[in-house]
Amino acid sequence: MREKFYRFMSGRNGVDDLARMLNWVILILLLLGMFTRLGIFSILAIALLVYMYFRVFSRNTAKRYEENQKYLNFRYNRTVAWNRFKKRMGQRRDYCFFKCPTCKQEVRVPKGHGKVEITCPKCREKFVKRT
Repeated sequence: MREKFYRFMSGRNGVDDLARMLNWVILILLLLGMFTRLGIFSILAIALLVYMYFRVFSRNTAKRYEENQKYLNFRYNRTVAWNRFKKRMGQRRDYCFFKCPTCKQEVRVPKGHGKVEITCPKCREKFVKRT
């Protein structure tokens, strides 16, 4: 039986990170539909379930790989943005953050120095801000 399954799945996409994420979203939607008794959650869960199984059993692995890479890039960008936000919130007691008016580069300046002239490290534009 196991060999039959391996032969069936040979050349197919299988479960990747996007399919795992869809699985969790389906579970959450089903739970929401169960507790709120709104049919829209169940309908969305079934539609996502069909799409997830379509991806898992698809033989067009190049297209599924591309979709998975887009999801992984999106997840990576969100993780980097969240980590940057956490780091900035940890430093907000000691530093002020300003954006360069020319190139929009973020510049970190120590607090408590009054009015200072800031030189952008990227474009060398000078601007004055109060810290």
